[in-house]
Amino acid sequence: MDETVTLYRPTSPKELELVKQSGYTKWPPRLPEQPIFYPVTNEQYAKEIATKWNVRDSGVGYVTRFQVKKLFMDKYDIHQVGASHHTEWWIPAEELEDLNSNIVGYIEVIGEFRNP
Repeated sequence: MDETVTLYRPTSPKELELVKQSGYTKWPPRLPEQPIFYPVTNEQYAKEIATKWNVRDSGVGYVTRFQVKKLFMDKYDIHQVGASHHTEWWIPAEELEDLNSNIVGYIEVIGEFRNP
């Protein structure tokens, strides 16, 4: 069996609906103003983004988790963009279908956050 890497993604309701339509097997194409897909390396950072940005912008934010073949992810560097746990991969939009074809299993929703 292929070795995998766990990725996390804070997700808006709109994006999650598109993931749901795929049977929880792939991420939707990026919009023209979104040249990079940013999965993060840890649940803590994903929760921060979901609660600070997604909840503010749409009233609800989700945290998803998914597995990708390690051999595929090894070609991407991890970028630290703030505190020590603010780490993420930068995957060019044109490589998103390649990422999708390297997902092992399903994209899972592991957290839901709403305005109090």
